[in-house]
Amino acid sequence: MRIALCASEAVPFAKTGGLADVAGALPLALENLGQDVIIIMPAYKTIQNLTKDISCSIIGKNIKVYFIENDKYFNRDGLYGDKNGDYKDNLDRFSYYCKKTLELLKQINFKADIIHIHDWQAALIPVYLEKLYQKDNFYKDIKTLLTIHNIGYQGLFAKEEFPKLGLDWSLFNMECFEFYGKINLLKAGIVFSDIINTVSPTYSKEIQTKDFGYGLEGVLNKRKGWLFGILNGLDYTIRNPESDKFIAQNYSKENIEDKYKNKENLQKLCKLPVNLGVPLFGIVSRLAEQKGFDILAQGIEEICRRDLQLVILGTGDQKYYNILGDIAKKYPKVISLHLKFDESLAHNIYAGSDIFLMPSKYEPCGLGQMISLRYGTIPLVFKTGGLADTVNSDNGFVFQRYSKEDLIKAIDRAAKAYKSKDKWRKVALQAMGYNFSWEESGKKYIELYEKAKGR
Repeated sequence: MRIALCASEAVPFAKTGGLADVAGALPLALENLGQDVIIIMPAYKTIQNLTKDISCSIIGKNIKVYFIENDKYFNRDGLYGDKNGDYKDNLDRFSYYCKKTLELLKQINFKADIIHIHDWQAALIPVYLEKLYQKDNFYKDIKTLLTIHNIGYQGLFAKEEFPKLGLDWSLFNMECFEFYGKINLLKAGIVFSDIINTVSPTYSKEIQTKDFGYGLEGVLNKRKGWLFGILNGLDYTIRNPESDKFIAQNYSKENIEDKYKNKENLQKLCKLPVNLGVPLFGIVSRLAEQKGFDILAQGIEEICRRDLQLVILGTGDQKYYNILGDIAKKYPKVISLHLKFDESLAHNIYAGSDIFLMPSKYEPCGLGQMISLRYGTIPLVFKTGGLADTVNSDNGFVFQRYSKEDLIKAIDRAAKAYKSKDKWRKVALQAMGYNFSWEESGKKYIELYEKAKGR
């Protein structure tokens, strides 16, 4: 099958979030499964390995990555904005990217079976395919799959900008582009794509509700027969305690006791008392309300009075810097706070913690809980999205009511369970056996592509 994957960012070329990880890893899995894949993305200033005369690169065995060039739109330091906010011409930038992507397919004679588009930045592709290119035989029978990574980001623009899209004004209506008087690119992509999916099965159901749909639950319910959920995968060549170069001591299921050497090392790194008997909770996260820091901040004083240790690594909202900073000064033997990005420390937290704390209010997929399971670090999560699909009472701790009180109760349950060494070892071994590889996700995407072709 011929697949063109279209995303506004992809590892290793440009990244602001999880979208780039998926756009870089999924094609590799598809290639290994025998598919013919190309990637098309904007040629940002940050992409260093290109010259003026080269607009193509290679990843994997032979996956060509094509870059849509336009210095006016893409030769900037940021992908979507700068310190002043989103770029004001993002509609121009990404409508250009979508049109040129379809033109490029014809120029390179890559007649795709599937165009796999990601998020609002690429969501005009199925609209243009149907409205601008329907009479061109080259594009006949090309199907589209739209992956929604986080429905909170929809590509909203002023109604007055609609003529820039080169589409008939009749499409600006409640059944297509119109969204409370504005243009909504993601909404149009949902309407025109053959199939839609999200990055976990539970999230695909959640976004059809008022609580999680961000105003698009109605249009998603209309398409629910063609809406699916596939978990993101995990790259086990990078996330593997047996070969991780960042951690103090490599270990596996066969010598899981060596995990405690990493715990001792983490306690030393974080200037916490070295004590293998106390449960050590780790957090690697953006410090934001979505990630559960509102209820964590409400309960942090009570949590720090427990017989436990807590290491937090991340950047985010200033208000949480202030709250957690004050607590870290008050309880220096309990909490170690690191307000930065530190890849090495992140690996050491996954390997050295006993429990990985991830109380997100909503989480489309989440990778932290998958990584922690691979390292035998037991996740503690709120039951939502991808967390609900990957963590249960067999491999972790789950609380079902989003509140400070229920978070603390779950922490108490985890701390108590840690005291039973034999049971804890059994759960850790079981956790390390879970497989969330991209190969498994890739097989499920191929099934979706086949469904789209059959429409």
